[in-house]
Amino acid sequence: MSEISRNGASGSGQPGRIGIGLELDAVHLKILEVLRENGRISVSSLAERVGISRANAYTRFEALRADGAIKRFTAEIDHVRTGLGITALIFVTVRQQMWKQFRAELARMPEVEYCAITTGQHDAMIQVRMADVAEVHAMVTDRLANIPAVKATETVFILDEVLRRPYVLPSDRDKARPARRAAQEAPGDVPLGKMRFVGAAEGRAALRKDG
Repeated sequence: MSEISRNGASGSGQPGRIGIGLELDAVHLKILEVLRENGRISVSSLAERVGISRANAYTRFEALRADGAIKRFTAEIDHVRTGLGITALIFVTVRQQMWKQFRAELARMPEVEYCAITTGQHDAMIQVRMADVAEVHAMVTDRLANIPAVKATETVFILDEVLRRPYVLPSDRDKARPARRAAQEAPGDVPLGKMRFVGAAEGRAALRKDG
């Protein structure tokens, strides 16, 4: 698979090694971009969107799956529609000698959507989705707090999920650079959320004018 990918590589993206050695080039990244929008797209439509032949698209797609770059396909659901409208982040401080117990207990909690070991004040972050605030409170006080491995918790409720992408790619950063450069070079008003630095001489002149 990797030999086919190397011979058929095109585009100007920098290649990178993934999995067992597949050459990840600009065409592979474009395929992943299209699949991010629609994971059920046909091979023919995928080939048309990427600008390659159907055979090439199929070969590359299967290579990405075989190499592990594409792990699996799943559905994205509306959690509010399914009755889980409350999302919370629970930051946990773990007793350092009891990590094994903490992991085992967490694996038995089906309502936990995501858990990551973190640096900083806390040791882990858990994301849960519940029907209401009372369910979150019960989980934290009745279940997490009773795990001997848990030393302390801090719960933060998510008010609005502003942005959530299925995944990001190196090519996303490359596409954003021209837009950022144009925004920085454009004269006129400073966009909301941006900062503009004024030289000291310019600032003093403005103050004298106002005075």
